[in-house]
Amino acid sequence: MAAAAGRADAGAMHIHDWPEGERPREKLLALGAARLSDAELLAVFLGSGLRGHSAVDLGRRLLSEAGNLRALLDLPPPALARLPGLGPARASALAGALELATRHLAQGLARGEALTEPGRAGEYLARRLRALPYEVFACLFLDTRHRVIAFEELFRGTLDGAEVHPREVVQRCLAHHAAAVILGHNHPSGSPEPSAADRAVTARLKQALALVEVRVLDHFIIGDGAPCSMARLGAL
Repeated sequence: MAAAAGRADAGAMHIHDWPEGERPREKLLALGAARLSDAELLAVFLGSGLRGHSAVDLGRRLLSEAGNLRALLDLPPPALARLPGLGPARASALAGALELATRHLAQGLARGEALTEPGRAGEYLARRLRALPYEVFACLFLDTRHRVIAFEELFRGTLDGAEVHPREVVQRCLAHHAAAVILGHNHPSGSPEPSAADRAVTARLKQALALVEVRVLDHFIIGDGAPCSMARLGAL
């Protein structure tokens, strides 16, 4: 019983009373943000918890109420503001931080450097498309050196799918004088696995764009978890 009571007391300790190597902020500075758990990262952002509960405790509670980190961060600011320990100020700051991350990815792609790591394009497409409740088909248009020219959402659909018209994709490639393109679309169901229809439309687009000498470098499918690369699957 005494040991159990000791653990309960430890759980109520203020973060400043924790061993230095276990405090989220110090842990981040020493080891990097990637070494922190979702709750610890939220604790760094929140700065403080609620009475009798640390910022890490609050982070865990927020994750539990939302279901997971993605579900939490996909909430619109008014819904975030209603969660315990957030309120309008923290909800606005969190939404702003997410938008900063999106713009950071976008500017990284648009800096004029060649896109040598297609995975970065997948991360950017995921940030733009993952939270949408309907299916969207989008394109990253690239020049001859694989530098990003533009990003466009070309087709929108319902929860079940978006109809893709190869002629319009060809027209937009020609309008941007693109030499290559990276395709992307989201699966609101959450599954990133390509369907038979996804494979068929990818093949049609690759064939249509080859006629105007535009290469399809990849087609990313955005769902839960990491984006699914059809090039990596050997479907291109």
